Amino acid sequence: QLLGETVDDAAGEAFDKTAKLLGLDYPGGAALSKLAETGKNAGFDLPRPMLHSKDLDFSFSGLKTAVLHQVKKAQSSDSYNASFRANLAYAFVEAVTDVLSHKAMAALEQMECRDLVVAGGVGANTQLRKKLTAMATSRGCQVHYPPIELCTDNGVMIAFAGALRLLQGSSISTNGAFDIKARWDLSALTITAS
Repeated sequence: QLLGETVDDAAGEAFDKTAKLLGLDYPGGAALSKLAETGKNAGFDLPRPMLHSKDLDFSFSGLKTAVLHQVKKAQSSDSYNASFRANLAYAFVEAVTDVLSHKAMAALEQMECRDLVVAGGVGANTQLRKKLTAMATSRGCQVHYPPIELCTDNGVMIAFAGALRLLQGSSISTNGAFDIKARWDLSALTITAS
């Protein structure tokens, strides 16, 4: 059952795009997280889009745009420096982790679950792990994380799952015809035991 999804940029995509705005190499999610760890709360008032929406969907394009405005403002006033970049990275990570942790706790409550599994590249973010663990613990719930080295881009994980299916004997198109979908409606998928 699909509980919520992005309406525009996924969290990892927002991390990568924000990293680029701050001059970090692509893919920049891990570099942005590392930079944020050296920053502090410097009063950036970044939005937390859809934080209080009744659904479990999320949106990060507006947050990314807010970061872009802060970067342009700093560049025009000559205050764009290493400290600025670290503090803005910190503010960005705070905003994203606030939204993700709030939505995750709402999902646990809605589904009456006591356990949460965190996967994907953003799942390696230290601040997200701290927030989710604290919030879940305060509700009597547990959060389960794969080892950091397994928290990688979802595209890599999907490709690995495909490779495992091939190894198990599943076939793929040999005529080069693939049904490629940039946004695949997860509710249309069926899960079968193998």
